[in-house]
Amino acid sequence: MAEPIVEKPVLFHSDNGLCLMSGDLTLLPDFEDMLPRLRPSNLNSEIVVKAARFKNADHPLVAVDATAGLGEDSMLLASAGFTVHMYERNHDIAALLKDAVSRALDSEHEVIRNAAARMVLHCEDSISAMRNLAFSPDLILLDPMFPIRQKSGLIKKKFQLLQQLESPAEDETALLDAALSARPLRIIIKRPAKGPYLAGVKPSYSIKGGNTRFDCIVL
Repeated sequence: MAEPIVEKPVLFHSDNGLCLMSGDLTLLPDFEDMLPRLRPSNLNSEIVVKAARFKNADHPLVAVDATAGLGEDSMLLASAGFTVHMYERNHDIAALLKDAVSRALDSEHEVIRNAAARMVLHCEDSISAMRNLAFSPDLILLDPMFPIRQKSGLIKKKFQLLQQLESPAEDETALLDAALSARPLRIIIKRPAKGPYLAGVKPSYSIKGGNTRFDCIVL
């Protein structure tokens, strides 16, 4: 039996913003969809916000999202008060993220506009970037693509679409070593709840929620 033809994802401008399309699937990142999650009562319950929380911080907090993707976790961290430097090596994904942030800056919702103003996009490889940062981050977030994630429905299809553009992390050790070299106060690593530790390194502690786990390394 012949293998099905997989259409290469392509970018195109729609009336609503920059989209990624492959076959009959269209992906349009839109931070407006996250509005319910950004309300204070819900935001504080987000597992990434719990993992990133600093008690009695005496300065503006700066985070690096080293594997930004479509920026959902960056938006959550920015809504929690962080200035977030987002690193995305794939030019198509970075273009989608740049367009989504641009639209968020014009949002009618103040919480989205304020968060977007604290999101800084870098279209480059984060491994090299973290070894040469011109600033000292308080927090580094790592969320390398994981090939065995179990998702269903539309979420699974969108994840598979992104995987056509960007493969799972090829060198977990290099990614973690680069994050350590930046000497943040904390590294948080997003993993499937039952997934292995990144590069086999045991964290200081872990925070679990649903199908996701954040491994936290305190330096």
